[in-house]
Amino acid sequence: MKILFVSDEESKSLWDYFEPDKVKGIDLIISCGDLKPEYLSFLVTMCPVPLYYVHGNHDGKYERKPPEGCECIEDTIVEYKGLRIMGLGGSANYSDGVHQYTEKEMQKRIRKMRRKLRKSKGIDILVTHAPLHGYGDDPDRAHRGFDAFFEVLDKHKPKYMAHGHVHMNYMANRPRIIRYNETTIINACERYVLDTEKDV
Repeated sequence: MKILFVSDEESKSLWDYFEPDKVKGIDLIISCGDLKPEYLSFLVTMCPVPLYYVHGNHDGKYERKPPEGCECIEDTIVEYKGLRIMGLGGSANYSDGVHQYTEKEMQKRIRKMRRKLRKSKGIDILVTHAPLHGYGDDPDRAHRGFDAFFEVLDKHKPKYMAHGHVHMNYMANRPRIIRYNETTIINACERYVLDTEKDV
C-alpha cells in the first residue's frame, strides 16, 4: 500500500502545480497536522482515496472550518485495508494554545486509548503531530517531543510512526527517517510517500 503523508507545509508541487500522475498509485493520505483545511480538501478531491488527519498546534481553525471530505482520527483507531491506524495529534504545551498538551495530559489521552488498543490487538501506524522525545524533536519547549509515546511504541510495537511539527529546514541534515526499536519513525513535513510493501 502507498500512503502519502503530509504535514506543516503545503506542497507547491501537489497544490500549485498539481498533476494527476503525482498521486498515481496512492491508496491513502494521512495528515500529521498544521495544514490549511482547503489544502486537505483539495487533496482528497484530486486523489479520490480516504484522507485521515490529526490536529497540529496551529489547527484551531479546524473547529470553525474542518477540511471537507476528510476524517479526523484523534484519540481513535481506524482500520483501512488491514492497517490499524491510531491518531494522537497536538504538541507540547508552550503557550496554553489549542491542541497543546502537557506530558500528563498526553499520558491521560493514551490511558483512555488502552481499551481500544486491546480491542484492535495493537496498531500498525501511530500518527502524531509532535515527535517522540529524543527522536527527531528539538530542545526548545515548543518542539520537544512526548515521552508518553514510548508506552505505545514499547507495548504495541507499531511498524511505523509518522509525525510533523519539526520542519526539515529547522536543522541542517535532519534525518527524515529514524528507527526506534521495531518502529520506523517518519518526519512527514511537507510530504513523504511510504510504500508499506517496501522497506523505508
